[in-house]
Amino acid sequence: MKGRALVLGGGGVAGIGWETGVLFGLAEGGIDPTAADVVIGTSAGSAVGAQLLSGTPLAQLYDRHVFPEGPTTEIAAELDVEKMAADWGALLSTHAPGQDLRAAIGRYAIAAGTVPERARREVIEARLPSHDWPRQALQIVVVDAATGEDRVLTAADGVALVDAVAASCAVPGIWPAVTIQGRRYVDGGVRTSANVDLAEGYGVVLVLAPVADFTAPEPAIAKKLAAVEKKSTVFTIRPDAVSARAIGPNPLDPAAAGPAARAGREQGAALVAEVRELWSQ
Repeated sequence: MKGRALVLGGGGVAGIGWETGVLFGLAEGGIDPTAADVVIGTSAGSAVGAQLLSGTPLAQLYDRHVFPEGPTTEIAAELDVEKMAADWGALLSTHAPGQDLRAAIGRYAIAAGTVPERARREVIEARLPSHDWPRQALQIVVVDAATGEDRVLTAADGVALVDAVAASCAVPGIWPAVTIQGRRYVDGGVRTSANVDLAEGYGVVLVLAPVADFTAPEPAIAKKLAAVEKKSTVFTIRPDAVSARAIGPNPLDPAAAGPAARAGREQGAALVAEVRELWSQ
């Protein structure tokens, strides 16, 4: 086993706030989340991972949500949960789970009307305190919109950090697919919302999961996940009732980030003893 993995799942801009708050609450209790041997980020979690490993103090990252300076640079997104569920439900009924389904979702993403890719990239640029890949191991999950293949981006791939995070955060139908090395990529959450199975081989796995998966994991991923849960010590933090109310019905609403961060901080503080026992293994 290779040590400790911190897995940060997707959950929109509210999920970014909540994960930042949880990590800050843990840090205030003496737990250093940057001591992870690897950080695996998906969608919102890719942004949080990049922020966390940028060298910016967690207190400052937390304050960016709770005490923002000036108007937000985020773009408000209209999330029609019922329509998205219907659209994805139609894809689920006509495509086999796995790469075929992911490719169908990728085509759906490319066909959708969204803001320009450049405008969305500017949002991600503003989110990240540093545009350089951190020295610590950061893995960012994306999905090829044309083939449905998943890809884990690292500093070794020669991809700009901003582009990697933008691609992992490219919610199909909401944000534009992101062009990387001549290909278009979408949200890594199309694979699973947190991609915990990618932490295979790590003895301790701490997971922050703001949202649940829309569907059950495909069989191959479920098998890998079961192996991780069997061989590793996995501790998963999901929003409690207070955090869930703070995140609200639209996790893409920038106004939810501050309340979610506050609720996450309280939730993290309440879990310090349990996480300390895990993190000290």
